[in-house]
Amino acid sequence: MGADLIFVARLVGLDVFGPDGERIGRVRDLVATLRVDSSPPRVLGVVVEMVTRRRIFVPMLRVAAIDRSAVTLATGSVSLRGFAERPNETLLVGQLLDAPVRLVETGAENIVVDAAIEQTRSRDWIVSRLAVRARRHGFSRRGQVQVLPWRAVTGLTLSDRQGTAGLLSVFETMRPADVAAALVELPEKRRLEVVHALDDERLADVFEELSESDQRVLLRHLDDERAADVLEAMSPDDAADLLHELPDIESDALLALMEPGESEPVRRLMSYAPRTAGGLMTPEPIILRPDATVAEALARIRNPDIPPALASMVFVCRAPSLTPTGRYLGCAHAQRLLREAPFELVAGVVDTELPRLSPDATLGEVTRYFAAYNLVAGPVVDTEDHLLGAVSVDDVLDHLLPVDWRDRLTEPDDGTDEAERVVVEQEIAEPQDAPRTSTLGRSGAGDA
Repeated sequence: MGADLIFVARLVGLDVFGPDGERIGRVRDLVATLRVDSSPPRVLGVVVEMVTRRRIFVPMLRVAAIDRSAVTLATGSVSLRGFAERPNETLLVGQLLDAPVRLVETGAENIVVDAAIEQTRSRDWIVSRLAVRARRHGFSRRGQVQVLPWRAVTGLTLSDRQGTAGLLSVFETMRPADVAAALVELPEKRRLEVVHALDDERLADVFEELSESDQRVLLRHLDDERAADVLEAMSPDDAADLLHELPDIESDALLALMEPGESEPVRRLMSYAPRTAGGLMTPEPIILRPDATVAEALARIRNPDIPPALASMVFVCRAPSLTPTGRYLGCAHAQRLLREAPFELVAGVVDTELPRLSPDATLGEVTRYFAAYNLVAGPVVDTEDHLLGAVSVDDVLDHLLPVDWRDRLTEPDDGTDEAERVVVEQEIAEPQDAPRTSTLGRSGAGDA
């Protein structure tokens, strides 16, 4: 094997030294995080037994060098808190070695006799290869050891080794996008068990990160009442996108089961073409009255439930403050708010010069708008100066990328796909006969 491969069984018992040469203890094990899919697990750190017999955890970021004789740390400052294993972790020596596996190619039963770790170009350590031996039956001779890539065996992923309760505890610590990616890798039975066990709010967050095809499949496994509850918990724009993908009879039935206050903004969004500013926007941006203070605006921006793109600006409107609002006055950028005294009124820092988006602006026009004004969110205003909502850059990207981009999120980058490049260029290409300003509404200069 390559010189960069390190077999973990040989590390056990090696001395661990600090950067000044002081001996800290001995290596007892390595900790890796299990994945739901077949990707190689990342090595998190080393379990070190100190002279006092206390076992502590040292992150791999603090490991400066590993060789055949010792492990050297980059710092002498380590946490002395006792090591405790977490649900999505495994001990490479204590739990992975001797574990039963099957070869992907032949289905033959094997056992793990060693694991090799190596450092990637991003400086992470991964378990890249496994040394396996065929399982003995009766008095048969011991099989020959093979060193295989991690993906060449099955039986060691998180979904293989943990039940639904264990997976749920792991998913609690993960971002919704990562849970969505992990969910589609699960066997169908386990996937449905997880879906039914998640609460409505969490399931809604995960649904928003799934591809449209996966959304449709999973939604049909829920009873109508539960499906309506999940749609209510989703962002109105995401719920509208999902309902657009269903037959009219199904979407109408689900809308009828939703609370009127939750279904009304979704119905409004569905009245616009999907690939227009009206179809892309969220009807729930941060909206303030002109007499609100900068302190109030910053408090709204700090809300962790507000996506970062929408938190980049607040929109100032006269009453009513729910979309469609009263007269739209302008926006206040988060950076500008941070430079003002907390007691100042937002009316004094409103940007009235930023052009608005028409609800009928096409996806290409919206894309050029963000590029021209260096924005991550923009106001959608009708001809009567009512704020209808805001488009954020993540919604634009979601519709510019290929339909299966979520399914390919974890695939290695092998360069720009020519077909994708042509699609994107066609989306944002400016029509030859269209005036440059056709994408925007009136600038509203002087409205403040």
